[in-house]
Amino acid sequence: MDTAETMLDAAEAFVALVSEIPQDAWERPALGVWDVRALVGHTARAVSTALDYLHKPAPAVELESAAEYLAAGYRLDRTIHEAVAARGIAAGHDLGDEPAEVVETMIGRLRSAIAATTGDPVIHTLVGGMRFSDYLETRTVELVVHTSDISLAVGRAPHLPPAAVHRVLHIICDAAMLNDRGLAAIRQLSARDGSAFELL
Repeated sequence: MDTAETMLDAAEAFVALVSEIPQDAWERPALGVWDVRALVGHTARAVSTALDYLHKPAPAVELESAAEYLAAGYRLDRTIHEAVAARGIAAGHDLGDEPAEVVETMIGRLRSAIAATTGDPVIHTLVGGMRFSDYLETRTVELVVHTSDISLAVGRAPHLPPAAVHRVLHIICDAAMLNDRGLAAIRQLSARDGSAFELL
């Protein structure tokens, strides 16, 4: 499953960055209410939830793509994000004194579980049933976006695989279209509406 390899490559880039985080950086502000440790914990859940959901079958496909999942997530009650924030903080604490080793173990377990999986099972997710391969693409989005967040917070290069970055760009653009925000995305990517982004 190519989507699995792309996701796992992004996960390896994430854990490589985690292994470089200086000891004095873990309590630095990172994203919203999260410090670096909490953001690493949240990002690690991209791996652990994939492993958990693989064993939670759903009766039918309700979401046909990673873009549909992201678009549906955008429309959820905003109080859901408070629970996500709390889980990130808890996950950061659970990583203990050797976060990179813990995450690397998670990746190994997921890699083995994927290798033992036949076909493309339909799994239960927070926003509906979907194919496991499509869910893995949502995890690639989480890994790429948050690895870039962590890299900025700790002053280290992320070294994300180009294939993962390329795929995430497509998924995010597709999700923007599904939520009627395609033109807004174009304006951000073309340095309009106050965006400082420069394409070239």
